[in-house]
Amino acid sequence: MQRSKSYRKAAEVIDRSKLYTPAEAVKLAKDTTTAKFDATVEVAMRLGVDPRKADQMVRGVVNLPHGTGKTARVIVFAAGAKAEEAVAAGADEVGTDELVARIQGGWLDFDAAIATPDQMAKIGRIARILGPRGLMPNPKTGTVTMDVTKAVSDIKGGKITFRVDKHSNLHLIIGKASFSESQLIDNYAAVLDEVLRAKPSAAKGKYLKKVTLTTTMGPGVPVDPNVVKNLQEASAEG
Repeated sequence: MQRSKSYRKAAEVIDRSKLYTPAEAVKLAKDTTTAKFDATVEVAMRLGVDPRKADQMVRGVVNLPHGTGKTARVIVFAAGAKAEEAVAAGADEVGTDELVARIQGGWLDFDAAIATPDQMAKIGRIARILGPRGLMPNPKTGTVTMDVTKAVSDIKGGKITFRVDKHSNLHLIIGKASFSESQLIDNYAAVLDEVLRAKPSAAKGKYLKKVTLTTTMGPGVPVDPNVVKNLQEASAEG
């Protein structure tokens, strides 16, 4: 893949043989962003699990203390009074059968889906579409609930869900390049805490194998996966 001149110049700053502390990685990611816009900052984690086995599935919810930097687009499957609550809470789309039909037709312009329990039978028809994208409502992540007001507010306020993919990877947004280093580290710490908490008891060997911090169109920065405490402190040695 042909990289831009600005990307190659930014990549030269990063020592691929080194594992950076979270504080160093955040600074480097901000310094090497090449986008002309406010780039999204993401963390990718390679986990020592086999997601094909049910007892090694890693999924969860994390409330980012400083949000993601963008307002999530939330849809709600609900009817009657609960639909009215969802609209009042700021949901972007609310419906039942017609919403299912739109998704069956290829519409996926949203970041999260919430449902009241009575709608789950209908949503089962689109589980194959939503599931692989991590968009399927689930009681474990608080997205199947009667309290749609709280669920919508939480997600729009910075609550994100995560689910390991079939390659044992997690990808999570932790903010924008315009965030301060301190804000990004706080968000990374919150993600790290929840991912470590979600470790399956059946997982053997090293759990957190590889961590990379990156910005939209920017080079990846390798992060030391062993640094899980005092993340605000930079280490000159890494």
